[in-house]
Amino acid sequence: MDFISSIDRQCILLLTEKTKNEALIKMTEAAARAGGVTDRERLVKDILYREQLMSTGIGLGIAVPHVRFDQIKKPLIAVGVQPAGIQGYGSIDDVPIKIIVMILVGSNQHKEHIRLLSQAVSFLKSDHVIARLVAARSADDVCAVFTESRHE
Repeated sequence: MDFISSIDRQCILLLTEKTKNEALIKMTEAAARAGGVTDRERLVKDILYREQLMSTGIGLGIAVPHVRFDQIKKPLIAVGVQPAGIQGYGSIDDVPIKIIVMILVGSNQHKEHIRLLSQAVSFLKSDHVIARLVAARSADDVCAVFTESRHE
C-alpha cells in the first residue's frame, strides 16, 4: 500500500482550529470514524502522547503525526490543511503548521509505518505541492493535489 492510496477521502479536512491539540483531536476523530476504531478516546490520547514525546512538525509548515494503534487494520492517512497556520506547534523551524499529514497504522505494521512516513515526507518536499495544498478551498481540491501529483 502506498502513501496516496492510504489517504481516506473522509479524512481530508480544511481546518479552522487554531491550536495543535484542537487540530489533532479533530483529525484523529475523523480518522477513527473512517477506520472503524471503537476506542476513539484512546487513539486521541495516543496521538497526543506521541506529540508530547517530540513534535512531529518537520519544518516548512508541515507536520506528520503518526502512531501505531491496535485497532487500525489497514494503514490510514488523514490530511488537514489550515491556511492561516497553527502557531506554537513546536516545529523544528518554528514556522506555523499549515499542512498536517496524520499516519495511522496497526500495532504490528512496522514496515508500513516507516514506508508511509518516508513517502509522505518525499511527497511533501515539493514547493509546488505545498503551495497547492495551502491554496485548496475544499476537500476535493486537496484530493486533486494528491491524485494529480501521483501522475506527474
